[in-house]
Amino acid sequence: MAAESMIHAEGLTKRYGDTVALDGVDLNVPAGSILGMLGPNGAGKTTAVRILTTLALPNEGHARVAGYDVVNQAALVRRNIGVTAQDATVDELLTGRQNLIMIGRLSGLSRVDAKRRADELLEEFELADAGGRVLKGYSGGMRRRLDLAAGLVTRPPVLFLDEPTTGLDPTSRVRMWDIIRQLVASGVTLLLTTQYLDEADELADQIVVVDHGRVIADGTPADLKTKVGGARLEVTLNEPNDEAAIALRPLTDGDVHVSHDGRRLRAPVRSGAGLAASVVRTLDQAGITVDDVEVHQPSLDDVFFALTGHPTSDADVLDDISLDDVKEVAR
Repeated sequence: MAAESMIHAEGLTKRYGDTVALDGVDLNVPAGSILGMLGPNGAGKTTAVRILTTLALPNEGHARVAGYDVVNQAALVRRNIGVTAQDATVDELLTGRQNLIMIGRLSGLSRVDAKRRADELLEEFELADAGGRVLKGYSGGMRRRLDLAAGLVTRPPVLFLDEPTTGLDPTSRVRMWDIIRQLVASGVTLLLTTQYLDEADELADQIVVVDHGRVIADGTPADLKTKVGGARLEVTLNEPNDEAAIALRPLTDGDVHVSHDGRRLRAPVRSGAGLAASVVRTLDQAGITVDDVEVHQPSLDDVFFALTGHPTSDADVLDDISLDDVKEVAR
């Protein structure tokens, strides 16, 4: 039996004057799963998230979040979502505990319940010892954990995460990934935007790539990589040799491209066990010395560039979702 859809959108369209920010976007996120939303700067990701979190109205189309219409039942949507925006959810002038209590009070909790929930979250996110400290004294990892905790004050079934690990060191990043996995295991549904494609690859069950206001590709990470093509062989020779490309052709799945200096060769291949060894053996039999052989599997970076023509560094963030916006959702 198919899982219930917790985020569902059909034909979402948003215009700002003559500019079309969204052009008929469809989304479907089953309960207890993660949707990764990717796209270059200005692609429309932020606009889509603003509509789904009731911060903007669509010109056309409709969407339901947690079973409620984002336009006609906006108040009910807000009661069932958490929004964690990059560097925007928490107030630097307050302590960690005060921040969580403030979000709880804005969300309709009584003072007693807000304090109790704040203490629970500080304990859960290993921030109990820092709960009485002003945020200026928090490390990047501590702040991001508090950001995530703030989005969970009301135990929402749906959570929108913006750049959850931006600026974190590798250890803190992996720790945050573990927290996100635990949330999903508990039944929370997530929509994740990230500029780290390896993060989407690691966490997302499904990915949508948005460009110029449209969904141009969707599927599992594995599905999207398959669309780009097979693996890529890269060979570095000890010295240039015109015979190398000819010798490699039987092992490749397309043309062999040779660098200007004649030492580096690249070609598409159908990856298989022992391919690198076969390459070395073939070139050795031809009297050609090899310095290095690498077989690269397609990555989400390859998918992103192939679909949009933009490098991943152009991926945008939800920088227009502010603390005021998060407070508005909480109300």
